[in-house]
Amino acid sequence: MVTGGSSGIGAAVCEALLEGGCRVYALSRRGVGPAGTEALSVDVTDESAVRAAVDRISEEAGTIDILVNNAGFGISGAVEFTENADAKRLLDADLFGAVNMTRAVLPVMRRQGGGRIVNVSSVAAPIAIPFQAWYSAAKAALDAWSAALRGEVRPFGIMVCSVQPGDIRTGFTEAREKQHNGDDVYGGRIGRSVAVMEKDERNGMEPAAAGRAIAQLALRKRAKPVSVVGGKYRLFVFLLRILPTKLVRSIVDGMYAK
Repeated sequence: MVTGGSSGIGAAVCEALLEGGCRVYALSRRGVGPAGTEALSVDVTDESAVRAAVDRISEEAGTIDILVNNAGFGISGAVEFTENADAKRLLDADLFGAVNMTRAVLPVMRRQGGGRIVNVSSVAAPIAIPFQAWYSAAKAALDAWSAALRGEVRPFGIMVCSVQPGDIRTGFTEAREKQHNGDDVYGGRIGRSVAVMEKDERNGMEPAAAGRAIAQLALRKRAKPVSVVGGKYRLFVFLLRILPTKLVRSIVDGMYAK
């Protein structure tokens, strides 16, 4: 099962899992998926719809061996001018969407004696991005939640990990909800920051490469708690661990908050 499977990283994961010999269900609000998948229309923020989908797939397929939680979206803007309702809507999709899917699938995986859950996070989790605070917060929360869940379900033979892609060339960029409220107050820094983000994303990794990396993790019996996709981004995260926090924040702020 792959959420957000209609496009971008999710579709690429579906295709890679198909190549790996899996029967793949692509879940999305649009109810479409790559050729060869079985597509279902599911809003991951709707608990009853999620449980109905899991029940149906479990009955049809007999087992649910892999869940890839990929659905989500981004918003950008200054924290001061971002409405709480918008922030909660993002958290509902990017964090609690994974929670809903996982809670629904865990009883199935327990009964069958194992399974794998891969949560698609972002390098924006360890490297919090100015003017993308809520997206960074959601992904950081997803990582912490995944780490705790990993310990809880390990005795049932269930593997949980999170994966942090960097900039990927997908429709995520155009779909981002850009909020420029207060840009005059912030001296145009919101607009400049978003422009840098979008340039990096449009020049980022092809989704197929990210999809293959995520699928490979999902097909392993064991995986590290957190994996970073892309050599450049692995270097960034490594430097984050060894450099002084003040220096790291100075570099990131110089890139995204000038």
